[in-house]
Amino acid sequence: MPQIEWVGTPNFRYGRNGLQPLAIVNHITAGYYPGCLDWMQHPGSQASAHYLVLRNGRILQLVKDENTAWHAGIVSKPDWNLYDGTNPNYYTIGIEHEGMPGDELTEAQYQSTLWLHKQLITKYPAITVDSRHIIGHYRIDSINRPNCPGAKFPWAELFADLKGEHDVDHLVIYADGDVGAALLLSFKLKCPMVHKAFAENIQAKHKHWVGVQGTNGNRNYYYAGSDRIETAKLGL
Repeated sequence: MPQIEWVGTPNFRYGRNGLQPLAIVNHITAGYYPGCLDWMQHPGSQASAHYLVLRNGRILQLVKDENTAWHAGIVSKPDWNLYDGTNPNYYTIGIEHEGMPGDELTEAQYQSTLWLHKQLITKYPAITVDSRHIIGHYRIDSINRPNCPGAKFPWAELFADLKGEHDVDHLVIYADGDVGAALLLSFKLKCPMVHKAFAENIQAKHKHWVGVQGTNGNRNYYYAGSDRIETAKLGL
């Protein structure tokens, strides 16, 4: 189970102007630790978030939930129907993720932010699991933060995990010419298999690809061997 480490920052306001959190705003730091933390702790930056999730899975807390962090106060062409003209900082929890807009979250980072989201949803019932109450910064400031948290943020997986909507635990996905290896692997794992063209239609906790070597960096594994038996074995 992840642990929350208190680090603090002077960049916050006591209280929430009489409001309560009703949404989570996800961010990407556009930089790496420790520089991203230093920035949010520097008084001159006038920026902060409640939490910072590092790529190694550590969760740092800079601002207490009951106080106002400075993470989403600038509103520019918003696409968020919960915005009512009030400063969003007063009624949101800000979660920063270490990385650049083009980065995918690491497995450790994803599991930590998933756990953190669950904790906050439990603590604040107004934060329901939907795209109105769990959003990206770009929904509030589409002009200055169009890539926050970035195109590779795992929205579909996050919502599926939060809702418990995975269709299966394991799914074998194969490329053209790799049906044999996929059959062997799906038999070993006792799970279904599907062609890569239809992979996005099925939610799975673990996706195992055959036919492509390496990893896509998004917690999905690819296997390639010299023959179908070797390829299937690589998936175990």
